[in-house]
Amino acid sequence: MRTLNYLDIERYLGSSGITTAASQQRKALADQGVTVETSPWDGRNPLTAGLANLGEDSLWTDFDVAHCNLVGPGTIAVARHAKRHDIPLILHSHVTREDFQESFRGSNQISKPLGWYLRWFYSQADLVLCPSEYTKDVLESYPVDGPIRPMTNGVDLDALEGYEKFRASAREKHDLDGVVVFSVGQVFERKGLTTFCRVAQQTDYDFAWFGPYSTSPLASETVKRWTSDPPANVTFTGWVEDVREAFGAGDIYLFPTKAENQGIAVLEAMAARKAVVLRDIPVFREYFTDGEDCLMASTDAEFREAVERLAENPDLRERLGENARETAEQHSLDRVGQQLVDIYRGLLDGADPATL
Repeated sequence: MRTLNYLDIERYLGSSGITTAASQQRKALADQGVTVETSPWDGRNPLTAGLANLGEDSLWTDFDVAHCNLVGPGTIAVARHAKRHDIPLILHSHVTREDFQESFRGSNQISKPLGWYLRWFYSQADLVLCPSEYTKDVLESYPVDGPIRPMTNGVDLDALEGYEKFRASAREKHDLDGVVVFSVGQVFERKGLTTFCRVAQQTDYDFAWFGPYSTSPLASETVKRWTSDPPANVTFTGWVEDVREAFGAGDIYLFPTKAENQGIAVLEAMAARKAVVLRDIPVFREYFTDGEDCLMASTDAEFREAVERLAENPDLRERLGENARETAEQHSLDRVGQQLVDIYRGLLDGADPATL
């Protein structure tokens, strides 16, 4: 089986969650013995493919299934090619109108027309994959016309091995001490930036957010305000070369995001046996259990209480961390790979996509 696993404008996405999801799919498929093409063109891009195939029938590479991870012009071209040649088309929904909001300057205004576009875009697929039942409900509310199947993004357990060895160096590098409360990922208000900083202001613990943030004109005023003048006990590290640095340095993973389709970084924190504090929203209730593998909160005061409770109780941190690791193992990439192979084979065999 030869599958196209395509991420439009991949070179411009950096270390985003979508990039991580696509990378994990490719690794999971390769481990299942599937040949994976990452570009639809018989060359690096349409221009080089066209020049390399002058006089030939097609600038397209060969693939049996098209699996696309991002909206964009390249993906639209792939979708049309797949329809013309009766190739099964899977569109993976990592982007919704709801999780686009509170990201960049003007994102809230753009989100409404984005929703109209996504409704049209995802409706072209033979099957839409999405990270959670929550996301499925969101897409059905647009409504997207076609079958939608939730499936975890998974977590690369092997890639996180050895995070412990980063503890001393990362703490020294970022001037962190004691119980460290941390988050991982791009710095957006949607991900709970204001709550993160307000909780820090109400405690004496060191807080660190590991991940890039924008200072360009596209950055939101909220991000600019907090990152340019953070509370005294908050560190914004910017981009880190190895994410294991974050999981080595931190003790309590605080993620008060307002909207998420799943949250790969949450699974990574759980894989690293960290005590996790999450906002009490439907997508997290779907996958995690308050008091068993995490703590959940809704208000700034509840987040502060959860952080203080964990900071003062190392036994509770250890218990939640061990349970969190068990949860993360249920999202391993070998399971993701097998599920994808089963879906691909079902589509190639002519099965009803709604039954996959």
